Amino acid sequence: MPIIIKNAEDIAKMRVAGRLASEVLDYITPYVQPGVTTEELDRLCHDYMVNQQGCIPAPLNYAPEGHAPYPKSICTSVNQVICHGVPNDKALKKGDIVNLDITVIKDGYHGDTSRTFLVGEVTPQAKRLVRVTHECLWIGIDQVKPGAHLGDIGAAIQKYAEACGYSVVQEFCGHGIGRGFHEEPQVLHYGRAGTGVELQPGMIFTIEPMINAGKRHLKILNDGWTVVTKDRSLSAQWEHTLLVTETGCEVLTLSEGTPARPGRE
Repeated sequence: MPIIIKNAEDIAKMRVAGRLASEVLDYITPYVQPGVTTEELDRLCHDYMVNQQGCIPAPLNYAPEGHAPYPKSICTSVNQVICHGVPNDKALKKGDIVNLDITVIKDGYHGDTSRTFLVGEVTPQAKRLVRVTHECLWIGIDQVKPGAHLGDIGAAIQKYAEACGYSVVQEFCGHGIGRGFHEEPQVLHYGRAGTGVELQPGMIFTIEPMINAGKRHLKILNDGWTVVTKDRSLSAQWEHTLLVTETGCEVLTLSEGTPARPGRE
């Protein structure tokens, strides 16, 4: 499939969808506390998207080839879960980390973003992993400008993550997005600078590094969705949707409550 270069109308609608996705995370932040279940977080987000924003939760019943339909409206990935964690009735506890991945559809366009939350007081090791993963996201964003290559993004993320003693998940990646949930190109979070597709104004895609405290290897659980670290080490993820502009890039998934870029070590 070719990469779809977005026009002015597409971009305007993607700005709206991106902001709305981020505002779901703003809304849910106060509820991410010890004792809440991920099922409850899913219900709250679903109701907010549908009733307050007039959006469609993109994950609900999403069924790529070879998968059963995804049964919930958000993904909730706790501790060793890398991505696509299915909300359930298990309560979060103090010391957990949890990634909430939100994708909304508004007027036919997708907005996609995620944040990793600290549940109560967490260990310094968990806090550092979450912070470094957030920094990896922004290091990737820094590479996005016309004439750069997709490989520049992955190479910069991999170099920083590995220098911090972590590993980068390779089986899952960022992706083009627009009217489709997952479009071309694939945006790897590892690789070699100067390789891959050259970036052009009008491209819109996500950067969403998944960084493990241990080794990068993973396994998929029997539900067909939940992806966990093979060595049961902690994993964190952050995600933004980006527009390549004439001079650099625009982050489309910003809202009032979006966490500021963290400082590097």
